[in-house]
Parts: sequence; structure tokens; C-alpha cells
Amino acid sequence: MNSEHAQSVALSAVAFILSEDALRDRFLGLTGLDGAELRNRLSDKDFLASVLEFILGHEPDVLAFAAHAGEKPEAVQAAWRTLGGGVGQEW
Repeated sequence: MNSEHAQSVALSAVAFILSEDALRDRFLGLTGLDGAELRNRLSDKDFLASVLEFILGHEPDVLAFAAHAGEKPEAVQAAWRTLGGGVGQEW
């Protein structure tokens, strides 16, 4: 997967998270971000990788997001890896 597609997947994940009340509340609660900070970080590759890691952390979220985005769940993980997720981690 190329970097542009990975970023597109991650930005779709941000939109998905924000559109789902429970996910939004959990994400904002875990990250401590507010709306302005979140907007400022949308071009940060590390932040986008962390968004995908958040989605990947709960299988029902991965499946729901993948269906919403028209992607296979494996593509979500590939996007995460393309953005630098998992460096130094074994899955």
C-alpha cells in the first residue's frame, strides 16, 4: 500500500471515529485531544498511525470501519504499517 492510500484510510478512520458517539468519546478520552488539537494533527503521519492503531485495538471496530470505508480489514492493518505503525512490535 502506498503512503497516500494509507493516509486516506487513516483520515477516513478519523471521520468514522468522530461519527460514532461511543468511539469518539473513547478516542478523545484516551488521547486527551480536543477538536482543535485533533484538526492540527491530521497531517501528522504518526498521529494517523495512532488513529489506525486505536481502530485495530478492538476487532468489532476494525470490522465496522472496514465495512464503512469499503476496505478489507487487512487493508486497515496495511495502512497502519505503511504509516509506521508496529515498528519494533510483533503482531
